[in-house]
Amino acid sequence: MTVIVRDVRAEDAEGFARVRRAALPFMLATGEQFRFDWAHAHPDGHERPLVAVAEDGGIIGTAQVRIAHDAPEPGIGSVNVYMDPAHGGRGGGSLLLRAAEEHLAEHGARTLYSWVLDAPENLAWAGRRGYSPSRSAYFLRLDLTTAELPPLRTPPAGVELLTAEDFAADPRPLFELDALTTADEPGDVGTELDDYAHWRATTWEHPLFDRALTAVAVVDGVPAAFSAAQTDGLGRYNSGMTGTAPAYRGRGLAKLAKNTSLHRARAAGRTEAFTGNDTGNAPMLAINEWFGYQVCAREVRHVRTLG
Repeated sequence: MTVIVRDVRAEDAEGFARVRRAALPFMLATGEQFRFDWAHAHPDGHERPLVAVAEDGGIIGTAQVRIAHDAPEPGIGSVNVYMDPAHGGRGGGSLLLRAAEEHLAEHGARTLYSWVLDAPENLAWAGRRGYSPSRSAYFLRLDLTTAELPPLRTPPAGVELLTAEDFAADPRPLFELDALTTADEPGDVGTELDDYAHWRATTWEHPLFDRALTAVAVVDGVPAAFSAAQTDGLGRYNSGMTGTAPAYRGRGLAKLAKNTSLHRARAAGRTEAFTGNDTGNAPMLAINEWFGYQVCAREVRHVRTLG
């Protein structure tokens, strides 16, 4: 059966999300999210989302393709290919990868990174195409309908618990906190958040970002730690980022914020909580184990140098 690869169209968003949910059931994916992401892509990222389409017009595979314009070093690109498990073995993944690599090379990428689910067939597929394993990460899940969350506790003196919505008039302090915590997040490629306008348009206004469930620990009037919440309207909740500014670490503020957010999520009717952690991020893994999260999958970051 013939499979073709083409650029996405606005009407592909629901099919794109369906494939992503089938391939990665532990990540949030909605058509609204992808329409938003495509419309707000940074021009320096040269993003080119692709779809693999079967003869009947149905979307059976997707690829997210971009230049890491926010990395400290130039020439880095990323491509993440996902196929609907019901339509594997038809060559769609190879076609998507080839088109993605050609696009990234045209825009100056020399080092390509790709996340690959930790299954023998997936790792072998990446290896045959010149990709070598690098660091790894876990997907974790918590059943909010049965979990015994740690009890809520009164914040220590000088600490106030707010929501992101409390910063609606001026979210810049949360941008600054996000930039601080993102700067030292484990990863192969560093990220520098220095464009407030783009952050506000693409993070603050993102359709998955749930301001009411995002908890912020404020110390003496300064945002010190936060747990960003994402929700998809389907009962699922994801911790998009949990972090503490370096000057306030070691005081349990990340735990305080995340516990507050999880309690709010359950009270709001969310039934499943997901998060992801680098396998080397022992402090955050310990926090999530304390909450009762369980590993549900592992993915391996792969790298290829274009020569």
